Amino acid sequence: MTPKHNILSLLIALLMLSLPTLAQPLTQTVRGTVIDQDSKSPAIGASILLVGSDPIRGAITDIQGQFRLDDIPVGRITLQITMMGYETKTLPNILVGSAKEVLLTIPMEESFESLDEVVVTAKKDKSEVLNEMSLVSARTFSVEETGRFAGSFGDPARMVSGFAGVTNSPDGNNDIIVRGNSPKGILWRLEGVEIPNPNHFANDGSTGGPINALNSNMLSDSDFMTGAFAPEYGNALSGVFDMRLKKGNNEQREYTAGISTLGLDFTLEGPFQPGYGGSYLMNYRYSSLALIDKANIIDFGGVPKYQDLSFNIHLPVNGKHSFSVFGLGGISSISTEETVEDSDEIVGKAVMQSNMGTVGLTYNYLIDSRSYLRTTVALSGTLLQNTFDIPEHSNPSDFYRVYDSDYIKSFVRTAATYGYKLNAKHKFELGIINNSQHYNMYQNAYNYDEDLLENVLDDEGNTNRTQAFVTWKARLTQDLTMTSGMHMQHFALNKSYSLEPRAALKWETTPRNSISIGTGLHSRMESASVYLWKFQQADGSYTQPNKSLEVSKAAHFVIGYDQLIGQRTHFKTELYYQYLYDVPVENEPNSTLSMLNISDLYTEIDLVNEGTGRNYGMELTLEQYLHQGFYYIASASLFQSLYTAMDGIERETTFASDYIVNVLGGKEFKIGKVNQQRVLFFNGKFTIMGGKRYTPIDLAASIAQGEEVRQDDKPFSARSSDLFIFNFAIGTRRDKGRTTREFKLDIQNATNNQVVVNQYFVQATNQIEDVTQLALLPTISYSIHF
Repeated sequence: MTPKHNILSLLIALLMLSLPTLAQPLTQTVRGTVIDQDSKSPAIGASILLVGSDPIRGAITDIQGQFRLDDIPVGRITLQITMMGYETKTLPNILVGSAKEVLLTIPMEESFESLDEVVVTAKKDKSEVLNEMSLVSARTFSVEETGRFAGSFGDPARMVSGFAGVTNSPDGNNDIIVRGNSPKGILWRLEGVEIPNPNHFANDGSTGGPINALNSNMLSDSDFMTGAFAPEYGNALSGVFDMRLKKGNNEQREYTAGISTLGLDFTLEGPFQPGYGGSYLMNYRYSSLALIDKANIIDFGGVPKYQDLSFNIHLPVNGKHSFSVFGLGGISSISTEETVEDSDEIVGKAVMQSNMGTVGLTYNYLIDSRSYLRTTVALSGTLLQNTFDIPEHSNPSDFYRVYDSDYIKSFVRTAATYGYKLNAKHKFELGIINNSQHYNMYQNAYNYDEDLLENVLDDEGNTNRTQAFVTWKARLTQDLTMTSGMHMQHFALNKSYSLEPRAALKWETTPRNSISIGTGLHSRMESASVYLWKFQQADGSYTQPNKSLEVSKAAHFVIGYDQLIGQRTHFKTELYYQYLYDVPVENEPNSTLSMLNISDLYTEIDLVNEGTGRNYGMELTLEQYLHQGFYYIASASLFQSLYTAMDGIERETTFASDYIVNVLGGKEFKIGKVNQQRVLFFNGKFTIMGGKRYTPIDLAASIAQGEEVRQDDKPFSARSSDLFIFNFAIGTRRDKGRTTREFKLDIQNATNNQVVVNQYFVQATNQIEDVTQLALLPTISYSIHF
C-alpha cells in the first residue's frame, strides 16, 4: 500500500471514529448528599431514582449520605428520593448543563411512625421551605428563579417582588416593601447570621440600593418570610431574607464569566486537593453602568461605580466536624450634578460613598445521630459618606455645603444553635446571639434660621444587643404539625428588652390541602444614629433624649389555606393582621410624624414610643411549577396600612398602595437540531399596583425658608396614578462540549411608563421637580460556564 493510500485510510478511520462521538448526547454528573432534616445527620441507604429513565437509572447513598449519578443527559430532570421510614421526596426540573456538575443537598423528613418495612409517600410539594420551623408566610426561592424572573437582573431582592404582598420601590430602588411595612423592617441573614444591608448605594437604616452586592452565582436555595416568623428570627418587623451560599465543587475546577450592561463578573470554584472533600467558591464583579450612561439610554445624573467580592470556603475535618469561611463585601460611589429640566444650570452637587462587608467563620459539629451544634463568628462593617452642595443666590457659580455626614459602624456577631431530635415527632432548638457594635458617626446639617452649617450628630462608642431563642417542633399526628417557642432581645444602650412568644400550626386536611395558623410578637431596633442624635438647648448644651427609646414591636397573626391542583399547580391564600406598637413618633402633641413612614436617612427629631400602626389584608397566589418549559405565578394582594402619631389620628402610611397584582411567567423552547442542545426562552412580568402616597410640598413656605417644607398637616394626602410595570426578557442558552452559554436581553419597564411618584424642592430655582418611576432600563448580558 502506498503512503498516499495509508493517509487516506487513516482519514477515513478518524472520520468513522468521530461520527459516533458527534451523535452522542451531552452528559453531566449529578451528585450530592442526603441528610435527615431535623438532626442534619447523613441519610445512609437512601435510594435516588432518575424519573423517566429507561433503563432505570439510580443510586444509593453511602455511609456519608452521598450519592453519584454519572452520564446524565443535559436538560431538565426529576429525581425521586426514597428511604425506609422517611417520606418520599421529589425534586422536579433540575437543570443539568454540560459545563458544571449538579451538586445537591437533600433534606429528608422522617415519617410520623418509624417504619422499618414501608416507604411513606410524601404529602409535600415545591411550596415547602428550607426552615422546617416556618409553617406560615414563607417561601423558598432558587438561584435559577433569581435569574429566570423578568426584571430581576439576577438580584434576589428584585426577584421576591413577584411574590404576593411584596413590592419594590417604584423609583427603582431595591427597597423591599412587605405587607405595607417600612422596608427598614427587613432582616438580612447570610449563612444563618445577621448582616448589614447588602445593597450597593444603601443609606443608613434602609434596605434599599439599586443592586444587591451578592451575585446570584453564589446563592443556594434560600428562604424569604413575610410574617409570623419562626422563633429563631429576631430584630425583624416586616420580613426575613435568609440567604445561603452554595458550596463549591470539591472534585473539579469550574468557572463562570459574565459581561452585561450592569457589570463584569467572574466566578471560580473547585477542590483544594483530590480526595479531601473541601472546596472554595468565589465571585468578583465590577460595575459597567458607565456604558448605559454614555449611551444616553438612562440618565443617572452621574456614573455609579461599584464592585463586590463574595466567597465561601468549605473545610471538612471528618464526618462529624467541619468549618466554613464566608464573606461578602461591596464598594460603591457616585458623584452627581442635579440640573434643571431642559437646562444645563446646576442646582446641586452630591457625592456618596457606601461600603459594606462581612466575613464569618462557621463550625458545624454533628454530635450524634440526633443532635448537632452550629456556631458562627462574623465581623461586619459599613461606611456611609454623603455631601450635598447648592449654589449661592448671589453667585450661582459658587457652591456652599448644606449637608455632610460620615457614618462608620462595625459589628462582631456570635451565634450558637443547638438542635436535638428526640424522635420523629419532636425536635428542639436552642440558640443565643450576641451583637457587639462600635459606632463613629457625625453629621452636619444647614441651619437656615442661624444661616450656618450645624453639627447635629457627633458620637463614638459601643453598644450591645443580645438575643436568645428556644423552638419546639411537634408532629402531633401524621397530618398536624406545631411549632412554638420564645425569642428574647435585650438592647444594652438603654437597657430595654423584648420577650416574644410565637406559635404556628399546620393541618394537612387531605393529601392535597392544608390549613395553617401563625402568631407571634416581633421587634426591631432603629439605626444607632436615631438613638444618638444631639439636640441643642437654649443654654448651648446638648441632650440625647432618643437614647431611652425602646424597640418598635408588632403582633402578627396569619391564617392560610393551601391546595395542590393536579401535580404541578399550587393555590395559596393568606389573611393577615399586624398590630404595631411602641412605635417611635415625634414628641409634639399635634405631630403627624411616625418612624413607620421613614425608610432611610433620619433627621433631627425628638422621639417617644407612643405611636401605633395596623396592617391587614388578603393574598392570593396561583402558581404552576415549571413543566415542559412553561411556568407562571399569578398573585393578588389587597391590603390596608395605617399609622397613628401623636395627634391621635389614624391615617394611611406612605406604603399604603391598597393593592398589588403580579402576573409573571415564561416558556422555554428547544430549537435547532436535537444534538445542539439549544433553548430559546421568554419571560415576562406584569405588575399593577395602587398609586404611591407622598406628602405635598408647601411651595410658598419652602421659598420663604430656603429649604423644602412639606405640608405635614396633610401627610401622604398626595398620590400618584396607579402604576403599571411590564418587564420582559428573551434569551438563548446552549450547551456545547463542556460549556454552557447564555445570552439574554432583560428590559425593566418596557413600556417606559413615567408616573410621578414623589416631588422635591429645588432651592436654586424655587421650583418643585417631579420624581418619576424608574424609566425603561434594558440590560444585555452574556455568560459562559466552563
